Amino acid sequence: MSTLEWALASPTIDLPAEAGPSRLRDLVSSVRNADHRAVVLANDIVKALKGVPHLLDGLADGAASEPVGELSEDDLQTLLVAAVALQHSPSLARPPDADTSAALSLELGLLHHRLGSDRAANQAFLAAARTSGLEFELTGALGKRTKYQVADHSQLVLLAESRKRDSETEETVQAIAVPETLALNDDTLLEETAFTKVTQTGSGRLSHLDPGNQPALHPLDQALLLSLCLAQGNNSPSHGLTTQTMMPFLTRVVAHPRNWSVHTTALLLRSRLEAHRSRTVERATLQLAALIEQMPSADSSTAERLQYFHQLPLTSKWEMERELAKRYLSLGVVVSALEVFTRLEMWEDAVGCLQRMEREAEAERIVHELLEGKKLESDVVMNLGRNSLSDARRHKLSAARAAKLLCVLGDLTLNSDLAPKDPVGVRTKAIQYYEKAWEESERSSSRSQRSLAALYVSSKDYEKAIPAFQAALAINPLYAQACVNEDDAEGWNNLAAVYLRINEEGVPEGEKPPPVTFENKTLAFRALRNGLRMAYNNWRMWQNYMIVAVDVGELAEAVRAMTRVVEEIGSQDPIMAIDPEVLDKLVDAVTRDDYNGGKGPLDGKPPSTSNEGWGLLPMVERLFDTTILTRVNDNARVWRSHARLQRWKEDWAGAVEDYLRAYRVTVATDERVERDRTRWRDAVEEVEDLVATLSQLGPRVPKVEGKKGGDWRFQARGIVRTFMGRTKDAFEDEPEWERLTDLLADLKRAD
Repeated sequence: MSTLEWALASPTIDLPAEAGPSRLRDLVSSVRNADHRAVVLANDIVKALKGVPHLLDGLADGAASEPVGELSEDDLQTLLVAAVALQHSPSLARPPDADTSAALSLELGLLHHRLGSDRAANQAFLAAARTSGLEFELTGALGKRTKYQVADHSQLVLLAESRKRDSETEETVQAIAVPETLALNDDTLLEETAFTKVTQTGSGRLSHLDPGNQPALHPLDQALLLSLCLAQGNNSPSHGLTTQTMMPFLTRVVAHPRNWSVHTTALLLRSRLEAHRSRTVERATLQLAALIEQMPSADSSTAERLQYFHQLPLTSKWEMERELAKRYLSLGVVVSALEVFTRLEMWEDAVGCLQRMEREAEAERIVHELLEGKKLESDVVMNLGRNSLSDARRHKLSAARAAKLLCVLGDLTLNSDLAPKDPVGVRTKAIQYYEKAWEESERSSSRSQRSLAALYVSSKDYEKAIPAFQAALAINPLYAQACVNEDDAEGWNNLAAVYLRINEEGVPEGEKPPPVTFENKTLAFRALRNGLRMAYNNWRMWQNYMIVAVDVGELAEAVRAMTRVVEEIGSQDPIMAIDPEVLDKLVDAVTRDDYNGGKGPLDGKPPSTSNEGWGLLPMVERLFDTTILTRVNDNARVWRSHARLQRWKEDWAGAVEDYLRAYRVTVATDERVERDRTRWRDAVEEVEDLVATLSQLGPRVPKVEGKKGGDWRFQARGIVRTFMGRTKDAFEDEPEWERLTDLLADLKRAD
């Protein structure tokens, strides 16, 4: 029994009617109904358990020993659940030690993790660390990661130290038998980061630790770090930076193997992270295979393997074998993947491997054997073999299985060797399989209807495809390619598109649909935000997210989205990377506030929102200075937007320089102004606008002694003269030429 199961055990409590106030009886009833949130969410379980003996005495005497009014509801629930646990196991009559309490919180966190409650899981993990006395800090230290690196650079490192336990001795520090840690054997990367010895790395209590030679951790604390590593992954997007943040936790645990199960879990998690890098994918695969091979060995006792079983996210051997097979498949090692799938009796995946190997006949034979009952999938054996399964449910599962296999037969038929020779006959046979699957499932197989619809679409028979799609979605509206799968970024993007276009339903062709409601825009924004967690490098999704974020007023998110778009494609396609309309709106949102001489908001209070004014300013400045202007320097609208921001900040010299740069990347370098009359006339207006802007801002720019370049009139005259000299031969007789002559004369008279 796990610590959590022990703590939540609820034996019957015979409570006399006169035993204390009715509130206590209600709380005991809640304990019987498994409402145990208080005991697992209490800030200090050890402190709460100290009141258990008094509570038990009170219940035995028929009255509460503590006045009910002096205890909160959470305290009462905590004490009552603890009382139940102590009655269940009288040998635990004293409050549990710190390790037991930490193990309880850790198990609770893993439960939240499995249920997808990331915030609650993280809180439970941190509570377990505090109770256990584990000190840790994610920080940076100088070091080298490659064999040929000369200069030391800052490397991410986890400093951690366990509290001193009375029962701990030097002999128990290193485990005798643990799974082998495979070497990287890379020609560039070091086996582990070589940290430079410094006098101080961390802060506070961990400043004395050497990053390259840290003390061994207690196995429970190692399990805590593995759970905190999972929390890092849950709270961050799928991105290389997330992997870099998680790896120090695993490196800290792998360095000192002290328990078989803990070390196995650490190596398993590390192999999952390393599977996505070309330099480490080989070790990741071999390490996973090695972990599977050492599972049946007798190199460690059963007690050691099960000691922290409930405190670890360790999967079964069969799950690890399945993961290894899928790893083989992703690397193109299809034969090895097929062997594993066959051994595990995962026949559907085995059929997929045979298809990739172009062995459709063998795949079709396996499917027929499954339909005839000669073979059974492992998951089907487990599901149908449960005694609690009703006959109706068992019949429904069998029908669904038969329908799925018939759909697989239809897919195999379309990809068979006969397809190029007799496409009509193959198509007809596949349709028969799909229709039979529909009937076998008693019209409940959405896959058969999707396959039929796709087949009709490929043959451009849209009238038959539409009802098939409708039938499939009526049964399963959450199919990934049709709607949303939680881990499918494209599905979230499709859902956002539905929210933005749902108002078009029923609108006759040619008529303008009503505007999208703010509620639907907000729903689309949330859908795109979820999708980007799985598609961090998809610039098109970021672009959609940026536009919708502006519409719903989430301008801080719009800045983040534009940053990602520019980072992804700014160098290759600067025109597509910058949305000038969005950029102007971001600058407008900042400049709506009063600059107040750079002192902040007029009321003197900190900004209340990061979506406008002073709260948005730092993000917009970083967007320009760090992201856009370092990659895109030939876009006039970008320079003009930046100039407006500079004017608001009263940086007159910076604003003038931005306007001049905008002119240089348009009129000054555009050869069309020398031969195209329309473009020349537009350029004349741009020259006039620039001179007017210089006349407004120029007098505010501090003059630099001895430099004529600081004189705005000098700059303006040079611009007009140069433009007139370039275009005199072609457009001297145009009416607009006189405007340029007058403009130049005015600038001369001003001197």
